[in-house]
Amino acid sequence: MSTSTIEVPEVPRRVKVPSNYETTAWRWMRYSGVLLIPLAWIHIVLQDAIVSAQNIDLNYVAMRWAILGWRIYDIFLLSFAFAHGMNGLRQVLMDYFSTDSARRTFAWVLFVLWLAITGIGATAIIGGVR
Repeated sequence: MSTSTIEVPEVPRRVKVPSNYETTAWRWMRYSGVLLIPLAWIHIVLQDAIVSAQNIDLNYVAMRWAILGWRIYDIFLLSFAFAHGMNGLRQVLMDYFSTDSARRTFAWVLFVLWLAITGIGATAIIGGVR
């Protein structure tokens, strides 16, 4: 006696992902990580390999920040790196909060802290050269 099997073609499964803070934070972690790779490597190659750390002084920074593109670049590097780090910190520290309201409050506190520190850094970069 032989057994026959019926082959059913695989249908891709569709999952509805909720659009909430957690999903947005998860996506932002991936986006910032992908964007950080070229930003950080260009920064490292330029500052360490091409210019050399011994040649970086206040005059070099003033000359570099005299160009608006470099200021924007540094603001992106600051904001993406800090967002990536704060999001990682949020993920680790969420284990220590037991209620959803405490987690939500902590997440918003970290978000506001990220905005404030990034704003201070961007203000320093934009207004740093006179």
